Amino acid sequence: MQEIKRGSFVERDKNGPERVFKNIVILTGAGISAESGVATFRDNDGLWENHKIEDVATPEAFARDPVLVQSFYNARRAHLHTVKPNAAHKALARLQKELPGDVTIVTQNVDDLHERGGADAVMHMHGELVKVRCRACATVHDWIIDCTAESKCPTCERLGTLRPHIVWFGELPFHMEEIAEKLQACDLFISVGTSGNVYPAAGFVSNVQETGKAHTIEVNLEPSEGASLFAERRQGKAGELLPNLVQELLNMG
Repeated sequence: MQEIKRGSFVERDKNGPERVFKNIVILTGAGISAESGVATFRDNDGLWENHKIEDVATPEAFARDPVLVQSFYNARRAHLHTVKPNAAHKALARLQKELPGDVTIVTQNVDDLHERGGADAVMHMHGELVKVRCRACATVHDWIIDCTAESKCPTCERLGTLRPHIVWFGELPFHMEEIAEKLQACDLFISVGTSGNVYPAAGFVSNVQETGKAHTIEVNLEPSEGASLFAERRQGKAGELLPNLVQELLNMG
């Protein structure tokens, strides 16, 4: 086993052949966007931007106080205009465009920094801040302004039926069937900036290991709870490590 160093491969088989990866799945979490100034989902005090999780991130909260919930997400949506994608977002977009294979980005984040960084077809398993969904007709709409009780659904034209297109506690994540298919087919799984304690995403590395055909890499500021499950770990800021990792992957091809 190699000595663990910042930004280095660890637990790598020195005698193994260099692999060319053609089906890559990349899971990103709060850490990648935190480097751009996006607040993390939950702080140590149990608050999310000064709000209790149960007051702003459950269906019950929306039913109880829709004004508070809409105001919370309106503020978060407005905050997106003040942040920009960082080198990590741009590196993953580059990998998607230049790798002669399939690169799937699955994110737990609800911001649009991957897209603004140039990525295509990002799977937002926890929803998107820049979209709303009508509770009456189930249509999803792009939405970059405030959403209130006076906002009209562009499809059915009803008032007060729009909600944030966010997966709240008690709701099922999006794209799970498609993600499962991608994990089953991948030959490289990379986890970036995740805590490793939020399921189902925390179980992706185990799902990949069960196939017996994929290599796994964790890129994180600090080791996640599931760090020991990865074949390699690179420790440090994603914005500093991912551009080098992407270049290595492209050089393999």
